[in-house]
Amino acid sequence: MKTFFDSIFIGGSNEYIDVEYPIKLEYYKTIRTEENVKAKYGIEIVITEFINGKVNIESKTIDDIAETSEEIDRIITILKDNEVTPIGIEDAIAEVI
Repeated sequence: MKTFFDSIFIGGSNEYIDVEYPIKLEYYKTIRTEENVKAKYGIEIVITEFINGKVNIESKTIDDIAETSEEIDRIITILKDNEVTPIGIEDAIAEVI
């Protein structure tokens, strides 16, 4: 099961990136409902790119990252604040944890 956490829209330029086409990043908290699973919370990031009138959607999910809802909320907030995309999720989680 997954629940929506937050989203951001990136377009134009800032001090870190230069985006030629707008993108939307959505962050989801995933929850495993199986019993006897120690780290049951994970993250899914979905990127939607709008390029020349076409829409491209990619996503990446990593399960079993955190044991508590509060811990996964903290991690997702860091990822969102740093505009982490599906491509960079594994490296970013390794740094955060």
